[in-house]
Amino acid sequence: MVFFRIRPSDFLFMDDNTQQQRRDFVRFSLEQGVLRFGQFETKSGRVSPYFFNAGLFNSGKSLGVLAKFYADALVSSGVEFDMLFGPAYKGISLAAATAIALSNHPDLEGRDIPYAFDRKEAKDHGEGGVLVGAPLEGKVVIIDDVITAGTSVRHSVDIIEAQGAKPAAVLIALDRMEKGGNHEEIAEKSAVQEVEQKYGLPVISIASLKDIMTLLEEDEQFTQHKASVAAYREKYGA
Repeated sequence: MVFFRIRPSDFLFMDDNTQQQRRDFVRFSLEQGVLRFGQFETKSGRVSPYFFNAGLFNSGKSLGVLAKFYADALVSSGVEFDMLFGPAYKGISLAAATAIALSNHPDLEGRDIPYAFDRKEAKDHGEGGVLVGAPLEGKVVIIDDVITAGTSVRHSVDIIEAQGAKPAAVLIALDRMEKGGNHEEIAEKSAVQEVEQKYGLPVISIASLKDIMTLLEEDEQFTQHKASVAAYREKYGA
């Protein structure tokens, strides 16, 4: 069944109802196969009852709709920013698409939002270096799909500060609200909480595990997954 079919009207910005936007994003992720329920072993060795793979937003239309969700979440947060930075590799397309969406956002009154990204390896010819795009200046929002261990955030913060700019926030698609560690050792905080505490940066998410749980509560066709997701949240939730 299709839950959130992509239509031309989806490229219009959504109304200022944050809760509805979050629910729409969860359904959109399901429709695109980005969010799935089942049994999935994570890198930490935990067996998760759901899986979120933002790499499956892999068409022009789906990426365009995703960018609108990112733009709405950032603007609704009230965070002041001057530009976006997308860490390689997933952050590259996210930064580019979201910069386009922000530049067309009605609340930004025509602001043209710059963006930049990094290379995994420095280029030794042409313009050289590891940075591509606009110069890193002012207040910079780091954009990525999720925060797993905080490695990408640390790398991004180092790059931004080395250019004399200031990290302003981290913008992600989904906050798993899950404590760090593995299936045996459970940390006290989630990766998102650790980033907020260590760097003093707000982490803005389009949606979170709480919104997935809301879907499981409200939609009968997903009730078979409710108990397993609730048990996982009880054990690892932050």
